[in-house]
Amino acid sequence: MSRRVVVIGGGLAGIAAAVRLADEGWNPIVLETRKKLGGRATSFPDHRSGQSLDNCQHVLMGCCTALLSLYDRLGVSDQIEWHESLYWQREDGGVDLLKPGMLPAPLHTARSFGRMKLLDRSGKSEIRRAMWKLLRGGHRLRQDYRGRTFGEFLSDLNQSAETIRLFWDTVIISACNLPCHQVAAEHGMQVFQEAFLPGRWAGTMGLSMVPLADLYDPAESIILEAGGALRLGCSVREICLEQKRAVGVMTADSMERGDAVISTVPPDRLAKLLRDDVRAQDRRLAHLEDFQFSPILGVHLHFAEQIMELPHLVLAGRPVHWIFNKGVDGQGRQHLHAVISAADEWMSLDEGEILERVMDEVRMALPMSEGLEPITVRAVKEKRATFSATPEIEPHRPGAGPGAIGVKGGDVESLFIAGDWCDTGWPATMEGAVRSGYRAAGAFAGTDPGIEEVPAGWLAHRLGVDR
Repeated sequence: MSRRVVVIGGGLAGIAAAVRLADEGWNPIVLETRKKLGGRATSFPDHRSGQSLDNCQHVLMGCCTALLSLYDRLGVSDQIEWHESLYWQREDGGVDLLKPGMLPAPLHTARSFGRMKLLDRSGKSEIRRAMWKLLRGGHRLRQDYRGRTFGEFLSDLNQSAETIRLFWDTVIISACNLPCHQVAAEHGMQVFQEAFLPGRWAGTMGLSMVPLADLYDPAESIILEAGGALRLGCSVREICLEQKRAVGVMTADSMERGDAVISTVPPDRLAKLLRDDVRAQDRRLAHLEDFQFSPILGVHLHFAEQIMELPHLVLAGRPVHWIFNKGVDGQGRQHLHAVISAADEWMSLDEGEILERVMDEVRMALPMSEGLEPITVRAVKEKRATFSATPEIEPHRPGAGPGAIGVKGGDVESLFIAGDWCDTGWPATMEGAVRSGYRAAGAFAGTDPGIEEVPAGWLAHRLGVDR
């Protein structure tokens, strides 16, 4: 009896689906166009610096339970470094520290927040008022604002333009890759209700200590030991159907058959793998061209000497959103990584223009950089880094299995869909990608996807943040 399942794509959704299928006794056949795993969350060899560089700095948090479970299964959890404190760079050159204290959540950051000089008394009062609304409204509040933006929610609470610029947009652009006035309200709310408010662990930030691609190396042995296969550099041309049932895929060389097909590629790529008449049979496939994308720019900078001591800086209200300290090598050279999310205005710039703008921000934040120039630079543009999680697209995000979009009839059997753009309950994140992969594998195998949530602390729960 065949136990084969074809998985299209080797990003996080594909890895998660394949590993879960392997653990359930199936033979996952993973087909990935690139020569490496990881999709958009991966690394590449850089000849300028001689290092393996991440496409962009990817961040996880304690609330990312599915991603953490995948890292546990891959045996790489010890490669994640955790940071409880966030360092906020002010425009006057000072740095504010936001860190948890001894009080129970949601009061765990109240003391350090009160000491922040980033915001005046009025701005802090506005934020406290909005946080109280998010806390007491819980998940019900997300339902109330379905079809609206997070910016509309902030407007309803009379948040000033300056408070939005310095605080709300700083957080939301980094988390959702869209500003407050564009992102769906439910996702803006989710960032605070699931990361900032419920408990100190939920909002703890994790960073990989190794190139991202190294985290995925153990996946190959898991797949192979289950009788599956990992085929890198293999491009899928079409999903094959027989009597409205997905039975495999056509590659450049041959047909790869399976009991089911799990697609983990982006919506525009999936659209090209299916004939129009096939798409007409499945409501999940009706709006693939409606998805829009938001870019991210990552800029790697290597300096001949150390100019930054803190592990990171959040640049509040600035064109560059983060500067990460990637360490100092044995020769005393320091590697910094600047990140610009929702980087539409940067995509037309060449590397020289990008460097000029980024260095203006580096010099503002790091006085020790004055008069210095990086010895190597690598700007990485991800023009289609994430789908745009706007209110308009939310109703069209498909579920994992046939009939899983809330409509009935005409579904293609044995075709399962995953990817961060699917209906995961999350915006475009690594966590959303892994959840979708687990759900697709579970929908096929008839098993529970096994996704657990971080429980809210006793006080946060009593106040209603998770209800």
